[in-house]
Amino acid sequence: MPKIKLDNLTKRYGNIEVLHGISLEMEDAEFTVLVGPSGCGKSTTLRMIAGLETVSEGEIYIDGRAVSHLEPKERDLAMVFQDYALYPHMNVAKNMSFALRLQKRPKKEIDEKIGAVAEMLGLTDYLHRKPAELSGGQRQRVAMGRALTRDSSTFLFDEPLSNLDAKLRTQMRAELATLRQRVHKNMIYVTHDQIEAMTLADRIVVMHAGKIQQQGTPEELFKRPINKFVAGFLGTPPMNFLSATVEVNDDVTYLVGPKFKIRCDESIRQRLLKSKSSQVDVGIRPSDLSFDPSGHLEDAIEVDVVVSEYVGAQSVLIGDCGGEKVMVELKSDTPVSLGEKLRFRIDLSELHLFDLGNGEAIR
Repeated sequence: MPKIKLDNLTKRYGNIEVLHGISLEMEDAEFTVLVGPSGCGKSTTLRMIAGLETVSEGEIYIDGRAVSHLEPKERDLAMVFQDYALYPHMNVAKNMSFALRLQKRPKKEIDEKIGAVAEMLGLTDYLHRKPAELSGGQRQRVAMGRALTRDSSTFLFDEPLSNLDAKLRTQMRAELATLRQRVHKNMIYVTHDQIEAMTLADRIVVMHAGKIQQQGTPEELFKRPINKFVAGFLGTPPMNFLSATVEVNDDVTYLVGPKFKIRCDESIRQRLLKSKSSQVDVGIRPSDLSFDPSGHLEDAIEVDVVVSEYVGAQSVLIGDCGGEKVMVELKSDTPVSLGEKLRFRIDLSELHLFDLGNGEAIR
């Protein structure tokens, strides 16, 4: 499979620059997910790779060959769009074989490819139906099948699950995960859904405001975010951020906020010494807070419960800590009353610290 490289890729619409020098390398047979909020430039990046958008500056390389000047059909790519883009007057088989028929491939070869891909995607019984007779999930599978039959080196997915309902999205996500194990191709996937990114990707590329914020494995980005944006974007429920002042009393370092005073261990103290800042943002994942009514205040925070969201085995509490919102994950059988003041112990080994000025992680 070819290696794909973006070298200082820039995109302008008139005088407005929407992509600011994107540089990225995607390895052979890697599932790369571009993720970020709406307007961050992820779909524009994908469309430039596909050849559907022109490049203002920089270059795209596929297997060492510059392709920015090539037409989409010359790049050996297959794309799955958000809105399926199926031909309504053609049945499933004809939709899936359209590109092969344009290439005037032998009928036997077309039939064999359609049969193999349809079996892989569970579409064998629907080959004679038209798109209007299919569910949303089936239509999306047809769109994927059309890409797979082309046997391209790279598959591009532009938010393919965003039009589906929650249950079907979960099902299709599982099917995509299975598909990528069967099809050893380069896959570049764009989504704003961080759950899709975390569950599907070999590598996640987090984008914001036309720039790459961080890239790495899902575990790397979740456990070691490079800044507040990445930390707050990845994870459900999102990370809590609390402003704190660094205080030192009798050689003991504390992080002090309106309703907490955290005694720092040596690891945290060393990180604070590097930053030399008297104020920081403390990042705490909701899963790293545990209910502990008898806990000592030096490793806990107090939260006034505002909302309790019951989601089965787990509940998500939304509370107030000195005027700042805090979310906590806990077992749903934990006794909680709205308006109650609860104490939650912090897992100090998972505590994140960020510079108050630029939002960069203090490592």
